Amino acid sequence: MNQIWKKPPISLESYQALVGREIGVSSWHLIDQKRIDAYADVCEDHQFIHVDPEKAKATPFGTTIAHGFLTMSLLSVMSYEVMPAVEGTAMGVNYGFNKLRFISPVKSGKRVRGRFTLAKAELRRPKELQSLTNVSVEIEGEDKPALVADWIGLIYLT
Repeated sequence: MNQIWKKPPISLESYQALVGREIGVSSWHLIDQKRIDAYADVCEDHQFIHVDPEKAKATPFGTTIAHGFLTMSLLSVMSYEVMPAVEGTAMGVNYGFNKLRFISPVKSGKRVRGRFTLAKAELRRPKELQSLTNVSVEIEGEDKPALVADWIGLIYLT
């Protein structure tokens, strides 16, 4: 398996014992205009609020802002820094969200980080672990988060 996690793997029992605990906080990730423009190209969303700094100055934000889905897309890389892998993992996949809310816009040039709390970790089948992780993406220097989510993952065990 591709080792993308930054922490060493732990047993299934140890992982389940983390339920109810904050697992950790990721490093800061810069959301600069270059990243916003690249994301706009990939998803074909070139709304001026994201890609035109001159027009965006006239908005209540005073500058361009990141796409909400761009901020959401960073959850994976943030989770690899914080969440431990489960020993015997063959693969993990996104299963969706029970809740996802974009609370505050991320202005170009700001940094964000993810705060992760494991809410559930239950076997659906003998080799299929479903997890629920509460995530808050914080914006450096701001009181309100960029987003909050209840993120569902499936871990397939060997």
